[in-house]
Amino acid sequence: MRILFIHQNFPGQFKHLAPALVELGHQVVAIGMTARKGLSHPYFTYKVKRGSSRDVHPWVSDYETKVLRAEACADLFHSLKNRGFTPDLIFAHPGWGEALLVKEVWPEAKQLHFVEYFYGAQGRDVDFDPEFSNLDFAGRCKLNIKNTNNLLNLQLMDWGVSPTHWQRSTVPEQYHDRISVIHDGIDTDLIKPNPDAVLKAVNDRGESLELSREDCVITFVNRNLEPSRGYHQFMRSLPDIMAANKQVKVVIIGADGTSYGAKCEEGTWKAKYLNEVKEQIDLSRIHFLGAVDYQTYQSALQISSAHVYLSYPFVLSWSMIEAMSMGAPLVASDTAPVREVVTDNVNGYLVDFFDPSALAVKVSEVLKTDQTKISKAARDTAIERYDLKSVCLPAQLSLIERVTGLAVKAQPRLDIQ
Repeated sequence: MRILFIHQNFPGQFKHLAPALVELGHQVVAIGMTARKGLSHPYFTYKVKRGSSRDVHPWVSDYETKVLRAEACADLFHSLKNRGFTPDLIFAHPGWGEALLVKEVWPEAKQLHFVEYFYGAQGRDVDFDPEFSNLDFAGRCKLNIKNTNNLLNLQLMDWGVSPTHWQRSTVPEQYHDRISVIHDGIDTDLIKPNPDAVLKAVNDRGESLELSREDCVITFVNRNLEPSRGYHQFMRSLPDIMAANKQVKVVIIGADGTSYGAKCEEGTWKAKYLNEVKEQIDLSRIHFLGAVDYQTYQSALQISSAHVYLSYPFVLSWSMIEAMSMGAPLVASDTAPVREVVTDNVNGYLVDFFDPSALAVKVSEVLKTDQTKISKAARDTAIERYDLKSVCLPAQLSLIERVTGLAVKAQPRLDIQ
């Protein structure tokens, strides 16, 4: 089978599936915007021909950007076609527009789309937090029009896949019966508890840090420290947590930028909310590590005494399920995406996103009680529902067979140079 993967930041959600298909003997080619090395298959990058228009209507500026990417990818599609490559299946993350013109080049190719999220002004991230102003009329219009790309791709795809039921639920209901729910998968053989783990890192003060499971450690992880992932509420819980737990150390992983939502108007979100509480906490026990490599991140979760995960109703982070797979006692926000995975007092604990005092009480309880049963249940959940090898990858391969009508089995490869 000839399979083309499209993802602006490849491999993204395809980091396990693409190499697995190569191992099965399929001809895999991938397209993205960022340079990558060391892949087991050909990979091509695209470049847009020009920037966005200065005078374009602000409500459609996002869509214009996606059309520019679609145009650039269509040129690359033609180049691959001229080299003799015609895919049987195109597995695309359509969120950035790259897949809009696939049918203009390969009309017969089956399209399987990763359906991650559908924007909405109610019941999702944009109207969730009253601390930040909700969208005005113009903002709601712009958000609605931002779904133009999503709607077109829902029409173009032969089938879709969403990692969680909640994420599928954000899509208009008429498309639900063409979207399977299959998580990307967690390699629980590698992402597992390690009683001998040691976290070695350097914090933002330049101090060397060495912690193990013998220490009392709270962990908090974001790609970027920002409100959409509850950074502000976590920081507000720290005065009570640190006052009640004199030995606790706080390890915070995440960069200073913005992944979702608006940028901070007063420097960075990290600094804003640290400044809000810094007079009430012992700064020597708080360790900001910034963006770290995967081994450091994994060690932090393996030595964690309590891991805090907070999120608006939005795309569920891999890190939450990975924390569960590593047995970190989880205290998480009682929000819809989280409730799909976490049952309160069974495999973790749920708290009100907007109540830092309740978060502090729950974290303190976790630090002072035996969490063996909860940790085991959390890991069991990761294995039974999200394990890559036994659950998710087989389901993904089965879906590919169903969409293409072709067997997923070893076949001769014809590499594209």
